[in-house]
Amino acid sequence: MEKTNAMRLLDAKKIQYEGYEYPPQITDGEEVAKVLGEDAKSVFKTLVTESEKGENIVFCVPVCATLDLKKAAKVAKVKSVAMIRQRDLEPLTGYIHGGCSPVGMKKRFRTFIDESAQNFTKIYVSAGKVGKQMRLNPSDLVGYLGAQYGAIAGDSEKE
Repeated sequence: MEKTNAMRLLDAKKIQYEGYEYPPQITDGEEVAKVLGEDAKSVFKTLVTESEKGENIVFCVPVCATLDLKKAAKVAKVKSVAMIRQRDLEPLTGYIHGGCSPVGMKKRFRTFIDESAQNFTKIYVSAGKVGKQMRLNPSDLVGYLGAQYGAIAGDSEKE
């Protein structure tokens, strides 16, 4: 498997992970989880927001859940957050929609990972390219990113 920049960054810090590939035409997170043979609660999507003061904040939630913007703002100790426009994602992070990893963005942003990640010994996050995922210990991810856990997930998108 070809290494992504996110993988190389983890390698440099000697953080263990496994890389996985799936057909890049699969864009639904829950379908990705099925292809990986995993519980959708252990596969996380990376969402980039902007606070009312213009600060970009990153949140990772299970693919089967939504980001609760009110909870996210509370955890980040800001008045409000809103999703950034899709067209702003690549210039800001270096990643495209569907391949946004919390690891290796152009800048380091404050990052919050849903507290449910602590229920798993390993979680999946994007490896920075559509069709590539990394499976790693959530505590290793939190430590590398300087992230925090928080109650940020809302209800499931699909019942």
